[in-house]
Amino acid sequence: MTALGDFLRARRADVSPADAGLPAGTRRRVPGLRRSEVALLADISVEYYVRLEQGRERNPSPAVLDALAAALRLPRDGAEHLYRLAGLAPVPTAGGPERVDPRLVGLLAAWPATPALVLGRALDVLASNPLAEELFGGFPATRNLVEFVFLTPAARTLYPDWNVVARNTVAAFRLADGAHPGDPRIRSVREALRGSEEFSRWWDRHDARGKTAERKRFAHPRAGEFTLDVQTFDVRDGAGQQLAVYHAAAGTPSADALTLLGMLAAQRTARTTAQTTAQVTSTNTGLV
Repeated sequence: MTALGDFLRARRADVSPADAGLPAGTRRRVPGLRRSEVALLADISVEYYVRLEQGRERNPSPAVLDALAAALRLPRDGAEHLYRLAGLAPVPTAGGPERVDPRLVGLLAAWPATPALVLGRALDVLASNPLAEELFGGFPATRNLVEFVFLTPAARTLYPDWNVVARNTVAAFRLADGAHPGDPRIRSVREALRGSEEFSRWWDRHDARGKTAERKRFAHPRAGEFTLDVQTFDVRDGAGQQLAVYHAAAGTPSADALTLLGMLAAQRTARTTAQTTAQVTSTNTGLV
């Protein structure tokens, strides 16, 4: 088996005959489409498609991939992932330590009323502003969003729609894994999640989908329940980096919750500054 074959098989199981404009028929023993139905929709031979799923054919043409993407109803992210698995899309070289452009860090700081953070290839939080830190409780256990969602108990309380958030997170992580094969940081995150049955179950579905505009509900322990719109943008000069921005419409209860979060963030910053000052003073006193 190959990653390409696994992906095709998982996506085939997700498309119903009705979705593809085919009759359901009777005695259907497989979820989704049969191999013969995918071959018919993609205008290729059944034998050739079976070889693709079984890993005996590893070099499909762009025309075949386009036909398969259409037959399997793949969105843009899914089609790009299919191309990468077939070796027909540029693959970035393995990256070293990730660094965020200081100008982007300055931009985050210029948004005191808007939670914003920069994500790395493996969905690590590389930079964030005080409001984002407060929204996620300061990331006390991990600064990786995948580990945060699956390994931090507080995440299940923070996200009332945890199942939806978790599945979308795995899909984004799967897409990153395909875009950066062999990346050591992605590999280490997968290793950390080896013991999570929920992560493993959704990982095996082979959903590959990037973060897009979405609406998320939060149940913050100090600011209460509110809903935020989330926009995610690619950082063009940071390979694999994404900028996520959280927003609430003016005059709504969610906007009021963000205002409260801002006050809590200011208190957190003041405490951190006071602790740092105390440590420096103590050190300097010891040197006298």
